[in-house]
Amino acid sequence: MLTKRIIPCLDCDLQVPEGRVVKGVEFKQIKYAGEPVELATKYANDGADEIVVLDITASRDRRATMVDVIERITENVFVPICVGGGIRTVDDYTRMHKAGADKCSTNTAAIKNPQLLSDAADVVGSQAVVIAIDAKRQLVADNPEKAKGKTMVETAYGDVWFECSIYGGNELIGLDAIQWAQQCEELGAGEVLVTSMDGDGTKDGYDLDLTKAINDAVDIPVVASGGVGNPQHMLDAFEKTDVSAALAASIFHFNEYPIPTVKEFLKENGVNVRI
Repeated sequence: MLTKRIIPCLDCDLQVPEGRVVKGVEFKQIKYAGEPVELATKYANDGADEIVVLDITASRDRRATMVDVIERITENVFVPICVGGGIRTVDDYTRMHKAGADKCSTNTAAIKNPQLLSDAADVVGSQAVVIAIDAKRQLVADNPEKAKGKTMVETAYGDVWFECSIYGGNELIGLDAIQWAQQCEELGAGEVLVTSMDGDGTKDGYDLDLTKAINDAVDIPVVASGGVGNPQHMLDAFEKTDVSAALAASIFHFNEYPIPTVKEFLKENGVNVRI
């Protein structure tokens, strides 16, 4: 049985030299949560299996991810690091790898240029190419015309489809998230990081309909993200969707449920995690 990964996420506003970790609700209502190197080091010591560092303003501001912050993190942290935000070219992938990152995650740039995934996979390997999907659920009944051709998912609230967004959740683009995940796998992506825009920061739990639909549609690992409020939400994701990893931010940043507590809970409930 494969070990399930627990991944803290550092949503970083890197517009200041030292960077700062922030957290919002539904991609808005941003508040300060700490400093990236300090938090990354703490999580690595606590037993994180991987750490995701997202420069959440890079795509919106059309600028590159700050390499120096990643270098300072990887000098202190010895677990796999995935970097996202502002990854637009193959050179960005190689630059991040030279800075110590193990993977790079891209959303906006891949949607605008899908060939980027194939080109990057040729250079750094598929295992280092992560496609990030920020998706919002849309009720089919609200706009049947727009839902045509989309992958319908039956939920307790009615049939829905999931719409991709770009620029840090600032622009919905009409692209079906499930179909896009499948296309990204064909292009060479080695992992999917799927974030529910509806769940982000709410602590109401992952959007399991979205997560399961994407996990069932692809053969590459899927990371669930967006909405964790307690360890039970992670257990739900592992039991009901069979994702490879569960990502969280708020519950770790504000020390509500430290990583060791989460892992002990999961282990007690039959999830194979690294203690």
